[in-house]
Amino acid sequence: MTVNKAALIARVAKNLGSRQAAADAVESVFDAVVRAVADGDRVIITGFGTFEPVAAPARPVRNPMTGERFESPARTVPRFRPHQRFKSYTDGKRAVPAGTSAIRKDPKGSSSTSRRSTA
Repeated sequence: MTVNKAALIARVAKNLGSRQAAADAVESVFDAVVRAVADGDRVIITGFGTFEPVAAPARPVRNPMTGERFESPARTVPRFRPHQRFKSYTDGKRAVPAGTSAIRKDPKGSSSTSRRSTA
């Protein structure tokens, strides 16, 4: 199943109680992310991932219709890198919590965040 923006707004509306408030919230977050990345900033959302601008170098390309070869100019493209917690949900290593935020940090000292050796 694909979740488009309208479906995402509907899911957020269940938590906020208002479709208009959900639409405003989703639009505001996406707008802030796009504007920040377009300005050259990294957007880091703990538990979710990082959006950042990345320089793509110039490269040789070919027009498939004419076969003409030329060089595409260097440009900046957006990149998203998911947070480790997000990855662990999608690959099944960790269950998505029911009834609470999936990106909220684990409490300090919980077994899933403890990095201490037991030896």
